[in-house]
Amino acid sequence: MEFDISNYLINFSLKKNLDSFLDDSQKTQVDDFKIKNKSIKKYINEFWTSKQRQASSIHEISYRACFKAQLPRFFIKLLTKPNHIIYDPFSGRGTTIIEAGLLKRNTISNDINPLSEILARPRLNIPSIDNIKDRLDNIALNLEFENEIDLSMFYHEKTKMEILSLKNYLYERKKDNLEDDIDRWIQMVASNRLTGHSKGFFSVYTLPPNQAVSQERQIKINKKRRQKPEYRNVKERIIKKSISLLRNLTTQQKENLKEISKTSIFLTKDARNTPEIKKNLVQLTVTSPPFLKVVQYSKDNWLRCWFNSIDAEEISKKITMESDVNKWSKMMGSVFKELYRITKIKGWVIFEVGEVQKGKIKLEDHIVPEGLNAGFICKGIVINEQDFTKTSNIWGIKNKESGTNTNRIVLFKKEN
Repeated sequence: MEFDISNYLINFSLKKNLDSFLDDSQKTQVDDFKIKNKSIKKYINEFWTSKQRQASSIHEISYRACFKAQLPRFFIKLLTKPNHIIYDPFSGRGTTIIEAGLLKRNTISNDINPLSEILARPRLNIPSIDNIKDRLDNIALNLEFENEIDLSMFYHEKTKMEILSLKNYLYERKKDNLEDDIDRWIQMVASNRLTGHSKGFFSVYTLPPNQAVSQERQIKINKKRRQKPEYRNVKERIIKKSISLLRNLTTQQKENLKEISKTSIFLTKDARNTPEIKKNLVQLTVTSPPFLKVVQYSKDNWLRCWFNSIDAEEISKKITMESDVNKWSKMMGSVFKELYRITKIKGWVIFEVGEVQKGKIKLEDHIVPEGLNAGFICKGIVINEQDFTKTSNIWGIKNKESGTNTNRIVLFKKEN
């Protein structure tokens, strides 16, 4: 008997097979709306977030516009079984891929920015803390590097030289084909520690680590805060962050990730053209595409690209960031055609679209027709709304109204 997702979502508050969801949860609200003369249901509830378990600590790598791990976990557990193939065509920091690995699903990751693989692949092959410490101890620190670019507004001179030493070490290891899982782990953690707003980062106080500001902007921040970069020990912070990433990861989860890594595929392709993925292969796609120039990925990641010897300007040219919703929709239509080709019959595509322009544009209105045109059946729209605490209301937080704490997900299925 085929699984009825509509019935499941409607009666969600009565289900107990998903991560301890409380029996007293609110009843799902069901609304109807029409697109292309087709009646499509919207299911509104708090399907994940606060009432489900906290996500694994292994996900705590900052990246702009990434969704919470509970979102892919919800659909992976609902719509797949172990060893099914899970795909993300806009992988970003790799949330879908890592969560799929934890659940023993096979994975295919794609992102046109090679930074995505740098952030995701190492978390499938996790070295021990002792091995990380030993490797760091053996990396020589050269305090006489010539300045590549001016980073004095971010780093103390000694910290900068430690970063340059590490950058050079990683570059040489890769060039000489000596790079291993320990090197990749160190590279991933260091990329995440370059800038941030606490003493756990290499830099002086700046914006959160998912958004690197320009040198000019950082000079203004320093002046306004009357601050100057102080020395931060790079190796110590890499070890501390590594311990934090692994703090609640079980031995079984590590084994699951390592096993899945043996068959995992990482691509850096345009999501509209992925010939490396065979026809009718993928059971489930869970993704969130770039939205209408809301996020400038290349600008946000310029410092990470520099550290990893990636040409940020070249990547920026490849990342399609349409400002016009019709052009954006047309581009997504091409993505859906490719997704239809690679999706198994009875397979699913979960497309998180969010809201832009403070909710004035609801992208599901534009995405549903594109999915239908590609051949999918739209099984509904899930709107996950997070309730706010009394404390949030006291402080005047009204993110729910602007869509920041609302996930809007379109469900597509390939019937034949």
